[in-house]
Amino acid sequence: MKFKDIEEFKVKQKELAKDFEKVNKKISVCAGTGCRASGSLLVIEAFKNEIKEKKLDVELLLKETGCHGFCERGPLVVIYPEKIFYSKVKPEDVPEIIQETIGKGNVIERLLYEDPQTKEKITYENNVTFYNSQDRYIFGKNGQIDPTKIEDYIALDGYRALVKVLSNMNSEQVIDEISKSGLRGRGGAGFPTGTKWKLCRQENSDIKYIICNGDEGDPGAFMDRSLLEGNPHSILEGMIIGAYAIGACKGYIYVRREYPLAVKHLKIAIEQAREWGFLGKNILGTDFSFDIEIFQGAGAFVCGEETGLLASIEGKTGEPRPRPPYPAQKGLWGKPTNINNVKTWANVPLIISKGAEWYSKIGTKSSKGTMIFSLVGKVNNTGLIEVPMGITLREIIFGIGGGIPNGKKFKAVQTGGPSGGCIPESKLDTPVDYEELMQLGSIMGSGGMIVMDEDNCMVDVARYFLSFLVEESCGKCTPCREGVYQLYKIVDRITKGEGEEGDIELLEELSETIKDASLCAFGKTAPNPVLSTIRYFHDEYKAHIVDKKCPAGVCTALFEYRIDPELCTACGICRKNCPVNAIEGEKKVAHVIIQEKCTKCGICYSVCPFDAIKKV
Repeated sequence: MKFKDIEEFKVKQKELAKDFEKVNKKISVCAGTGCRASGSLLVIEAFKNEIKEKKLDVELLLKETGCHGFCERGPLVVIYPEKIFYSKVKPEDVPEIIQETIGKGNVIERLLYEDPQTKEKITYENNVTFYNSQDRYIFGKNGQIDPTKIEDYIALDGYRALVKVLSNMNSEQVIDEISKSGLRGRGGAGFPTGTKWKLCRQENSDIKYIICNGDEGDPGAFMDRSLLEGNPHSILEGMIIGAYAIGACKGYIYVRREYPLAVKHLKIAIEQAREWGFLGKNILGTDFSFDIEIFQGAGAFVCGEETGLLASIEGKTGEPRPRPPYPAQKGLWGKPTNINNVKTWANVPLIISKGAEWYSKIGTKSSKGTMIFSLVGKVNNTGLIEVPMGITLREIIFGIGGGIPNGKKFKAVQTGGPSGGCIPESKLDTPVDYEELMQLGSIMGSGGMIVMDEDNCMVDVARYFLSFLVEESCGKCTPCREGVYQLYKIVDRITKGEGEEGDIELLEELSETIKDASLCAFGKTAPNPVLSTIRYFHDEYKAHIVDKKCPAGVCTALFEYRIDPELCTACGICRKNCPVNAIEGEKKVAHVIIQEKCTKCGICYSVCPFDAIKKV
């Protein structure tokens, strides 16, 4: 259907909201990429078959939703209206859920989440530690709606912000509201969104463009993908409002080709938005016209930088260009262009609906609202979290994240993607906002957060991120192309036991040169992994260079596996599992590792039941 005017939309919205709420029971099953990998599609199919076979009296609705966030525990199933939370659900669990929980109201204990610290079984989603410290304003609808059905989005107040704008606000008022909210770009730089919109609005041009930057390439980051998959209309609505404010007639969503589910759901959402009158000519009967199309990137990390992204859409090599002129002045095909990240666009309808005053009360003085992070690595509860700016790293890692697995000691958290910094335990009580993280030598980035424990070598961590950055540098400017490669070579040499006195000072000097002279933010932030690990873990660099030792036992050139004859029982398990026959020994005689043969694969270390094998 296509609404001829705003009043017709309002009537339909009320009908859809009523229909959405009247169902007695709803079963929400996560069908995001993470849960799909764990088998959620088989769970959904089992529910469909069981519901059809049982012919239940209760009015029941099965929702195939986007990512719920708690990826560690997938496949996830939530039973509404009680919000009973089941995790790691298998197809064979489905008949019992239908019979006991849906049919009789009983809770199935073995499917409940167990808190890793208290060992308490938790029944309801809102009480799960992972969720109860979050403020899920942007991400919350992911677990409630089918992303392929525009009716679901509208039923939960979708497109009402757009209606408010078209009914009661001019473009200056929209920009003023976004400015007052304090919203900053969620893609990394944190530039004030309202200011960016205003600059683009002021440009005189017959054509202006709006772009959504969905080129999410950070290792361990999947926030944007999950929003695009689970609630694509929130991004569309934000872009339409932005286009109205700026005076744009055309929009592009730049999304990675490696995100097939996101692309699929975006195509469906755009087509539905056109059919219902939210995109195209004379939107909702007004004189405002705007349309969107998808552009699929080829996976180059540097295309996440604004000007590199523009070059890619134009069919050129994705390389950054000098600024000024800025995209707001001269962007796509030389026309004024506004580029914002997926999460930034998703915030726009919320701000318009709730008001700038409400939104600006969330967060810190300089960083407003919430931020979606991907919390991954060595932490009990991994997944996507949405938290207010200003929450501390400790609250995230040890509260929402449930602490470090296996009783290990926390060592560092890396924020901001591969060009972010590594933050030590002594800084865990730092509030998370743009300025605070920069003071620590890291960045907010697009929201990646990787937790490390005592078994991580920080020199090796720096080497790993530098290896990624070397591969992803576009190569256009010499400081980045050659400088980052030289950083990698020096750090790699240190991990191999070939470090020399003066290497640390050389790394610091070279890093500052790269930061000062690089063309774009890629090069300017690339030295962060090196500088932050030197700043906080200087002793580890010294141990590698002076003592030729890796304290964490990670850098294989700097340790050996040896068998303690006092602990060895000559059981032969290590010898049987060694893939290169590097272990010798007879029955009742302590075994020995032949160092010339040993590849340091660590299999013997992991299989020994008596802890007789040591790293030395």
